Amino acid sequence: MEALLELEKVQRVLSFMGSRGLSDSAGGGDGDRFLAHFLLFLVQPFDSLSMEKKVAMVSELLKEVNSDTLKEVQHLTSLEGIDSEDEVRIITPLPSDQDISSGDLLRQTKNFKTHTEKLTIQDVPMIGFDAMMRANSTLEDFCRSYFIFHGLDVNKPQAVFKFLPFLSFTESYIYQLDASNEDSLHFVPGENSSTVLEMKKEVSSEISLSDKLDSLDNLLQCQGLMTDQLRNELKSGIQYWSLERKLCQALLRNDKISIEDVMKAIHLKSFDYRVLNLMMYRLTGQQVNELHMEFLSVSEFLVEISDDLYDYEDDVINNTFNILRMFAAIYGSLDAPKMLAKCIGEAEEKYESFSKKLDPSISRSYWRRCEEATKEGGKISGHAYGTWNIPPLIRDEESFRLDRLNKDDSIAMTVS
Repeated sequence: MEALLELEKVQRVLSFMGSRGLSDSAGGGDGDRFLAHFLLFLVQPFDSLSMEKKVAMVSELLKEVNSDTLKEVQHLTSLEGIDSEDEVRIITPLPSDQDISSGDLLRQTKNFKTHTEKLTIQDVPMIGFDAMMRANSTLEDFCRSYFIFHGLDVNKPQAVFKFLPFLSFTESYIYQLDASNEDSLHFVPGENSSTVLEMKKEVSSEISLSDKLDSLDNLLQCQGLMTDQLRNELKSGIQYWSLERKLCQALLRNDKISIEDVMKAIHLKSFDYRVLNLMMYRLTGQQVNELHMEFLSVSEFLVEISDDLYDYEDDVINNTFNILRMFAAIYGSLDAPKMLAKCIGEAEEKYESFSKKLDPSISRSYWRRCEEATKEGGKISGHAYGTWNIPPLIRDEESFRLDRLNKDDSIAMTVS
């Protein structure tokens, strides 16, 4: 069946070539098939290279390549030692429309040549150990909170480890990009803010986060996990990081910020959970449950606010996005807590409304999980399960950072 599908692809390209006058009149059928396979190779995703970039690179390369060059390459890679009938077994992804209800996402296929398909270590996206460590708590929370909605028991190791490589790699990669974004936000008290921001802006623009995310996009696509909905959520991450830079840099400059940007950012902030959740639907072969997605979106919003209240002082020091920081800048220290409380109340009403539409067993299980998470986190603020506690506002963030820095220096000197 696969051979027929591959043949159909080649035939479609051959027809396209004929309609565009791209056929090789001298080489005949063999020449046309070679060119058709070459065009199919060019359109395969490869790291972050665009179609235009690949065409330009190939055009420049062919100017310098002749038959002698190809013979040298053939000799170096010992391709002449591989018989055309040899079977090279490699892992290949399922097509995006393949039924993966069994959860067996990868399959083996035959007669692919390693010199055209095998990935090297330079071809695949890489993540660091620190990013994996930072992602670990998020992965634990995701498995304990979201497996409920996929009919999986997180207490059974096989249910976790079956999907863990996909989830762990993706979340770690996202954390690595998040760290890159935060590098452009960190502010050292006493530095000239305008100069620092321009330097950070230059560093950030050298290789955009969007370009870096293409590698993850391509990898998920190759694994048969990519959908339009998942790709949109990945793009939401780029939007969030862009808004975070815009808003946090504006606070350093004492520029005005808009409530529209703030609310959009807080809703986008949990994009990684939605990415993982959409991956789980693909991995388990289930259709996306939109009711569950809407309910979890409201829950994610409340959890993000709870986390921001808990991390408020740290976010001020690190100059990272925090909804309380933003509300204080927009509404002032007196009105910000009241406006945030109103926002929380409206979200809790939505949460209760969606919760009543869920299957009762799922609703009860998720309620218990949220209670556990609140207790384990040591938070006295939580969404529907605890008392919200808005910390005292920091009126002068720059002085607060400087004061904290001096205290840390004093402690370090005492210890040494």
